Amino acid sequence: MSVRPAAVPALLTCLLLAGCSSVQLGTSDPSSSGAPAPQTSSSGAAGAAHEIAVGAGPQKKYTVQQQPAAGSCHYRYEKGEPLEDSACTPGAISPAVTQANLKTTICRKGGYTSGVRPSAYVTGKEKKLNAASYDYTGVMREAEYDHLISLQLGGDPNDPRNLWLEPADPGHRAGQGVNNKKDPVETKLHTAVCAGKVTLAQAQQAIVTDWTTALARLGLG
Repeated sequence: MSVRPAAVPALLTCLLLAGCSSVQLGTSDPSSSGAPAPQTSSSGAAGAAHEIAVGAGPQKKYTVQQQPAAGSCHYRYEKGEPLEDSACTPGAISPAVTQANLKTTICRKGGYTSGVRPSAYVTGKEKKLNAASYDYTGVMREAEYDHLISLQLGGDPNDPRNLWLEPADPGHRAGQGVNNKKDPVETKLHTAVCAGKVTLAQAQQAIVTDWTTALARLGLG
């Protein structure tokens, strides 16, 4: 149907003066433009957090897990410290560890991690495969096949989304095996969780966001 002649001057005047915000050319619903709405965390801040995957949890018998394709993962660096590729290694938590059962899991006396850790036979094979994923060519014995969310923070023991080959950091002592700055961060977070200073979810989220800033992010030094 053609526009009635009487409406044409009004429409032209509106467009020229940009004074008719109610006039819509095309769709009237912004959501129909195809642009995705920004993702928000529970706090409402866009991009502030992401939902962490839940893995299978502790198993009686672990099997070697398939790793990302060779060369598909790329390290990031923050002040020289290596960080995981968040697309390949976004982290995964164990359903066996919750805020409600901390005292009987990661915070129990006598330890928790030794009872859920996969055997060296399994992780040794995975480590070599993951080295290819990250195109790592350094000394294998000085790189750690690391749980992004550590076992002492309720990370899943053998989910490939939670494991990556962490190379030596700038302060690494060559020839002395694995030693890096991420491990002390994990221990401090574990202590804070068990002391009730931060929640389990807060510690897990901080470590997957950036382990180099996790303590500062939570006000732990």
